[in-house]
Amino acid sequence: MNKDLKPLKVPEKGVDLLSNSLWNKGLAFTESERDRFGLRGLLPPVIRSLEEQKNRALSAVRAETSDTRKNMYLQELHARNETLYHQLLVENITELAPLVYTPTVGQACLEFGQNWRRTRGMYFSRKDRGMFSTMVYNWPHKDVHVIVVTDGSRILGLGDLGVHGMGIPIGKLALYCAAGGIAPHRVMPVMLDVGTNNPVLIADPEYLGTREPRLEGEEYHDMVDEFMHAVFSRWPDVVVQFEDFESSKASALLEKYRHKYRVFNDDIQGTGCVTLAGLLSAAHNAGGSINDLRIVCAGAGSAGLGVCSQIVDGMVEAGLSREEAMSRFVIVTSQGAIGSKDGAHGDPNHARGLQGDRAAWLNPRVSDGASLLEAVRAHGANCLLGLSTQAGIFTEAAVKACLDNHPSPIVMPMSNPTSKSECTPAQAYEWTNGAAVVATGSPFAPVTLPNGETKIPSQCNNMYVFPGIGLAASVAGVTEITDRMLYLAAVACSESLTPEEQAAGRTFPELARIRDVSHAVACSVVAEAVAQGLTTKNDPRLGSEDGIADLIASKMYYPQYTPFVEHRP
Repeated sequence: MNKDLKPLKVPEKGVDLLSNSLWNKGLAFTESERDRFGLRGLLPPVIRSLEEQKNRALSAVRAETSDTRKNMYLQELHARNETLYHQLLVENITELAPLVYTPTVGQACLEFGQNWRRTRGMYFSRKDRGMFSTMVYNWPHKDVHVIVVTDGSRILGLGDLGVHGMGIPIGKLALYCAAGGIAPHRVMPVMLDVGTNNPVLIADPEYLGTREPRLEGEEYHDMVDEFMHAVFSRWPDVVVQFEDFESSKASALLEKYRHKYRVFNDDIQGTGCVTLAGLLSAAHNAGGSINDLRIVCAGAGSAGLGVCSQIVDGMVEAGLSREEAMSRFVIVTSQGAIGSKDGAHGDPNHARGLQGDRAAWLNPRVSDGASLLEAVRAHGANCLLGLSTQAGIFTEAAVKACLDNHPSPIVMPMSNPTSKSECTPAQAYEWTNGAAVVATGSPFAPVTLPNGETKIPSQCNNMYVFPGIGLAASVAGVTEITDRMLYLAAVACSESLTPEEQAAGRTFPELARIRDVSHAVACSVVAEAVAQGLTTKNDPRLGSEDGIADLIASKMYYPQYTPFVEHRP
């Protein structure tokens, strides 16, 4: 990599330097550095290059007997040598991303208490109320660019894991660094410990959080307010990403803060953006455009409806009226389709009282309470979108009904982890004789069809968009992440596909090119921010497309060892 290798001023020496994961090079310290920083005798005499260390670490990961143990090894490496950890991740992102994040991170969260060894990030507990604004100064880094925060209330498809959901912000920020080029000293994982309603955790002696029911109502929102005020008081330009908040809180928090602070909800905006990108690519692969889609969506939580809203925004950008775009959807709840109150199925959604966010999605073409299969048939659906966390809800009959409506139906089981997927790619391909265009929320292996053809289902992974969005906000000081920026990020992601990837049936680029995708996404977001006057940075390169591309590339962190010089106060 052609990166600036100017020396870094390092304040620690000796054992303190070896204990600092940001500075530690392990056996890669040179003879000169060992003398100047009091390391001689504290390390074995052998000197190893970063490449040698990386190869040994990768062999060690591969030697572990389960994905959970591989995750634990990587966590331990992260805790002792961040440069080596991120170099390993950058160079082996396709292999290691599923170990650092989904699907393995779900099991890591379930075992968080029993495997906890060393702290990472900050925990803001209800017991600390009134002290948040001073607590933030306990964090040792003065220049935080990205915070990922969760309250642990809806971890993947696993529900309320309380503070054990901290594995999510940690894993997410590892991807910010590796895929988005945000330097590791500029990120901070955060847990808001508001309690837990999980009786198993409350009774678990290994549970690390507050053993009281979750705060609700005004108390809950006051605590989040205090947190937001505290972090933006210390780091005014930081980007806060909300992650895995339960549906009843997620949308409300996003709407409350999105025009006041630099905030982003990955479950709503990130998933919506990457799903839109996948649909843009899938529609192209199926021989049409996004405006040709008729979608049945399984899942009606506020996050899921937020995803559908972003797809509607994309259809409007592509030329449909909002009314027509909304009519292209049928939303299926646990009670069946949200549809016409005609009594055919007892009108269960109407009987429960359609709330404002769900009422807007009523489609009169289907009967209220109709099954997913009935909805597909009545709506003429050519796309199945799964946001339900209900494994197996995409049945053979439903997928084949989509095939009846279109020769290349789009099947997107988006739920995480793998065990919650609405169907598997192998099933979708089998039921359609390989005709389906498939994208998934969790990673799945390629599928070989009976005729010998190999199909590669793309993972519709939020990491294709959120690192680039965070990178853009960090580099240009984007003051607000608008819906238009999210649409352009989706387009940039889709347009990053190479002709070869499109020919292979992919709906997303190969994960090995994720940093190129992040760069493209960031360029699109920054260009829109500049056009709308929503940046705070004054770099002259922001005045042109080539300048923006050069600026973003120059700011992307690449993990490598740099020379050290002693910091003298």
